[in-house]
Amino acid sequence: MHIPVLKKEVLEYLDPKPNENFIDCTIGQGGHTKSILEKNGPSGKVLGMDQDPRQIENCKLQIENFKERLLLVNDSYIYLKEIVKKNNFKPVHGILLDLGMSNWHLEESGRGFSFLKDEPLDMRYNIEAQSLKRKAQNYLTAERIVNEYQEEEIKKILEEYGEERFSERIAREIVKARKIKPIETTLQLVEIIKRAVPYRGKINPATKTFQALRIAVNDELNNLKKVLPQTIEVLDKEGRIAIISFHSLEDRIVKNFFKQNNTIKILTKKPITASLEEIKLNPKSRSAKLRAAIKF
Repeated sequence: MHIPVLKKEVLEYLDPKPNENFIDCTIGQGGHTKSILEKNGPSGKVLGMDQDPRQIENCKLQIENFKERLLLVNDSYIYLKEIVKKNNFKPVHGILLDLGMSNWHLEESGRGFSFLKDEPLDMRYNIEAQSLKRKAQNYLTAERIVNEYQEEEIKKILEEYGEERFSERIAREIVKARKIKPIETTLQLVEIIKRAVPYRGKINPATKTFQALRIAVNDELNNLKKVLPQTIEVLDKEGRIAIISFHSLEDRIVKNFFKQNNTIKILTKKPITASLEEIKLNPKSRSAKLRAAIKF
């Protein structure tokens, strides 16, 4: 079941009012958007985007009652300004970026995001669009990284994107294993990581490696840096932005952007985190951090 993270807090900081317009840059299955649409009627709209066409379809099922006030776009948020202009979507009173991976990607996509299932090592969010733009051999997937990249390149990815202290040992073990046979599935990779990394108690030793590979495949940190200036440009005066991140790399980028931008007022001195009650209901909310700001 899809449970939107920090829903109450998102509504508090975006503060949707009747007839206001909002953008959900990462609509996923529409949990946050649905709660905004319940507040911004009768004429307020939401522009929701997602680079995965399957998520657009999932969202349509979740928010069928509001479809006349919901505009869905299958594209990446790095084209935010272009999408807003093309759809003449204005004024914009608030923008949400939920940078977390959806339950659907983990549990149903079959693309290798989870280290708990035996799936192909893909980790792309948007398979369909890439297949139209590029030849198959040019796809960047997690499988290509672990089988084709030099040991030093793999180490760097794990170190920078996963903050993995055992990056050197894991990279060495990956290169050793692929000489015997190609690494094609998630559980193959998990076994290789377990040989390289000491037991960590509650945290699966593959956690940071999988995060790093996913970020690298989808260029997530660069995409975040590209969209942040656009969010402020498209926001109207006194418009609000709320961003939910799930690891320190994303949170640091958002924090620094807010601090360095002199056209906004920061509404969250410290990042807002999930309550104990929410964490009990949705353990994945434990790592969520919300930062919000308002445009002068």
